[in-house]
Amino acid sequence: MRRTSILSGAAACAVALFGPPVAAQADFPNKPVRIVHGFTVGGISDVLARAIAARLAVNLGQPIMVDPRGGAGTTIASEHVARSPADGYTLFLQDMTTHAINASLYRRLKYDSVRDFTPVTLIAFTPLILVVHPSLPAKNVKELVGLARRHPGEVAFGSSGNGTIVHLAGEMLNATGGIRMTHIPYKGSPQAITGLLGGEIALIFASMPPALPMVAAGRLRALGVTTPERTAAAPEVPTMKEGGLKDFELVLYSGILAPRGVPRPIVDRFNAEFGRVVRHPDVQAVYAKFGAVAMTDTPEEFASHIQSEMIKIGKLVQLSGARVD
Repeated sequence: MRRTSILSGAAACAVALFGPPVAAQADFPNKPVRIVHGFTVGGISDVLARAIAARLAVNLGQPIMVDPRGGAGTTIASEHVARSPADGYTLFLQDMTTHAINASLYRRLKYDSVRDFTPVTLIAFTPLILVVHPSLPAKNVKELVGLARRHPGEVAFGSSGNGTIVHLAGEMLNATGGIRMTHIPYKGSPQAITGLLGGEIALIFASMPPALPMVAAGRLRALGVTTPERTAAAPEVPTMKEGGLKDFELVLYSGILAPRGVPRPIVDRFNAEFGRVVRHPDVQAVYAKFGAVAMTDTPEEFASHIQSEMIKIGKLVQLSGARVD
């Protein structure tokens, strides 16, 4: 089994991952392209994948198929893409889980999270939103931190499972706030939200779509978002930094990878196409429903981003104590 290795720099990573500088085929693509992901059908990543696939198909003049391959914490999909031909006809919609978390969470992976993939571009970032049960005597992040400090171990936060980004967000709050909350893992996000509504836990870092309607109905109270700036989906909710935690920042990014060795001209073609796709009004409308913001960069910048996130999130995974054999 190959262990994940983090290369020393984005330039070295890019040289290793991109294929030889051959000219792209004049008629590329001349058959359907697949966008693989490892998430739940109907979930945020699946909906985003279908939105960008629909627009990309128009731009390229070829069908773009969304290929969900869920299971094993996205490692099934990751391994499938890593073993796919480097011809440009298989792409991978990845996020923080597939690389930044799994590289440290899993003791053994059947692929290398850096070496076996070709970065194309970031396509979006989204926040988590900190929501609490209305009975909790904390109206903002500062009051929540103060409450947790006065009652160490008594404030419980929920998650969708050990080692998930929701779990790690809670551990980041522990670390940046200098507090000790108790983690209660559930089998998934819906169960965790149900537990919060029932008063089993005091708080959770949730994705925007399930949380905002409950906040609007007064069933939950929103205290902060995890991104550096406020989100247009809930502009009245301050950032965690505005709440007094200057070191709290957790951006959930999504990006496009290809298998190792895809020729650079094909990578550049996709990089440019996704830049146009994510800014199309139809795609922007879908993004807005999830509080997502379009973001693109160069392949080298994306490679650097993946490496830095693997280091940053790897520290949280170590702090959480979560491991998968």
